[in-house]
Amino acid sequence: GARTIRLLERVASGGDELAAIAATHALAGMLDDEASRVLVGLLGDDREFLREHAAWALGSGLPRHEAVGGLLGMVVRGGFAGMLAQRSLEQWSGFAPAPLVAGVEGGLLGIGEAEARARLVETLGLVRDPLATAPLVRLAADPDEPEPVRVAAIAALGQRDDPGTVVSTLEAIAGADGYLGAVAGLALADLAATGPMRRRDGASLTVAQLFLHADIDPGLRSAGAGDNGGIATLLVRLGDALVRDPESPVDRVITLSRGSVAAALADLVAVEASERGHEYGRIPLLSDPVPSARAWPLRVATRRGIRRILRAAGGADVLHLRMADVGSLAAADVARELGLPVVFTLAPDPHAVIDSLDRAGRIGRSDFGRVDLVEHFWFRTRLVHRLAANAAHTVLFPRPRLEEDLRRLVGVDPAADPSHRTIVPEGVDTESIDRALDEVDAHRRGAEPGPAIDELRRLVGGLDADRRGRPLILSVGRLHRVKGMAALVEAWAASPIASRANLLIVGGDLAAPSDDEREQLDRIESLVPAAERARRGLLLPGHRPNDVVARWSAAARLGVPGAIAPGGVYACASLKEEFGIALLEAMAAGLFVVAPDGGGPATYVDHGRTGILTATWDVDRLSSALAEALTASQAEQGDDRAERSRAVVRERFTVQRMARVLGGVYRTVARDEAGLLEPADRVR
Repeated sequence: GARTIRLLERVASGGDELAAIAATHALAGMLDDEASRVLVGLLGDDREFLREHAAWALGSGLPRHEAVGGLLGMVVRGGFAGMLAQRSLEQWSGFAPAPLVAGVEGGLLGIGEAEARARLVETLGLVRDPLATAPLVRLAADPDEPEPVRVAAIAALGQRDDPGTVVSTLEAIAGADGYLGAVAGLALADLAATGPMRRRDGASLTVAQLFLHADIDPGLRSAGAGDNGGIATLLVRLGDALVRDPESPVDRVITLSRGSVAAALADLVAVEASERGHEYGRIPLLSDPVPSARAWPLRVATRRGIRRILRAAGGADVLHLRMADVGSLAAADVARELGLPVVFTLAPDPHAVIDSLDRAGRIGRSDFGRVDLVEHFWFRTRLVHRLAANAAHTVLFPRPRLEEDLRRLVGVDPAADPSHRTIVPEGVDTESIDRALDEVDAHRRGAEPGPAIDELRRLVGGLDADRRGRPLILSVGRLHRVKGMAALVEAWAASPIASRANLLIVGGDLAAPSDDEREQLDRIESLVPAAERARRGLLLPGHRPNDVVARWSAAARLGVPGAIAPGGVYACASLKEEFGIALLEAMAAGLFVVAPDGGGPATYVDHGRTGILTATWDVDRLSSALAEALTASQAEQGDDRAERSRAVVRERFTVQRMARVLGGVYRTVARDEAGLLEPADRVR
């Protein structure tokens, strides 16, 4: 009632930022005209974080004409808030298309900046009513419009329900060479794919898996650059394992990731023609690649790209989503539209990060909103809940306190509906690591080094003479604050461990670093300036392909004559690690490891025997763990401990074992889905 609305309005205006956000969403849940009026008023609040949440919350109610202008203003400014505003307007567009079309056309009259105009045109393209078609055709064909505006209009024409003049306009643009022609080609493919989807026949399954924020290729040449982390490696290896296992129910895997317009056009042909094997489908984002945290405004292009590939494939028996990002947000919409069952890997992310920041005193109720502006914690946690609730099956990582963490951090009871939850450890390709160990061992015995070891020799040879011949502390991963690379450099550089071992950090695009990579590189530079690295023993070569990393891991353990002493260690300094592909690969190479004491690593690192578990967010404790690990590794007299580490991975964490378990999950989901649809099929 009115009293509750006044109370929530007062809380929303107070200094407790966490409570203010909660009050904003509570107002949206009241479905009351006065509550909606208060929400519209919050669009003009002085606090940016509250304006953002008001824009999101308004979408759950009926259209408010007086809010259209404010929401379009947020779309013009772009960013995460612009995505939320656009999403709310899209939800309203089916009920009130005319005010939205009029608002966009009015906005275009007064806005000249190309990217802002493009965002308005993209929003216009979300209005399915025929009112939007004529202005989209005009904008697409106008040679005086900036390219981003025409791209937005052309892409939107592929989604029209009233083709009319749309086809001739697109064909004329597609007939020209260049980027606009390629985008028009994709839009024509979208138009041709309307109507009932051609379903693929056969008893074997097609599984689609997605990681948007990587340039995934079978050779894993970009591993460790930007957001190309362990998940990219996992999807390549897992997809291969699923289709190669003769007992697997899966005979086709489609791995979706970002890519160019030209690659997307080629992939459409390949995917449509494919019957079995591991295929790759590129999603053109129609913009330069950006880090995952800044990719939310690419929701519309992502959704179109996912829909396009899955329709070309004849659908999928299962769509597996793994994280709360814009890719999963868009893919969930497509799955609902095409009627595809979803498997979701449920993990306390970002919940565990929030918990770590809270324990470290770096976030609280009084500043939660301002932190949320950057990290989008509230939206991401809600997205996790939504994906888990709507999934046909959830997959869980093993954790020491799995049930407790899911209840306390995520608010999910894992004991509820256990038949629809499966614990699946991730896995690595131990065969490629075995080949790397054999190659390094052969070099120790006198054979010529291969290209990877030859490059490592040159890197170490660039250090001062007195730094050569020392063991390596190796770390592999993205240059991102969550991965803790700068913290690792700090823990190493400020302690006596720096005199005992060189530090090799593999990861990051050094030639064109992202914002996240630049932040870590700047921190590392302040700790160990580039001019001092040769003297102090810090090696930063950037990212390397997975096979090169395997050989460098083998070299850290076995040594390289004249360059690297045997008995090095592997260090993971992540704030949180849900499982840890790179850690498992290091253990498969026989390295003694340092790892976070929470999350997945604690389920396979035997503290004191195969590694050291520590609070990686505490630099002093991380430094002590590095020293303890190096001392233990250097004291080893044989291979017993290394073989224990390798056996753990070989027996429990291979990608082949992971594929077998997931294959069973996919079979069950497909069978259950077929059972649900059978009555409807009989009626037809």
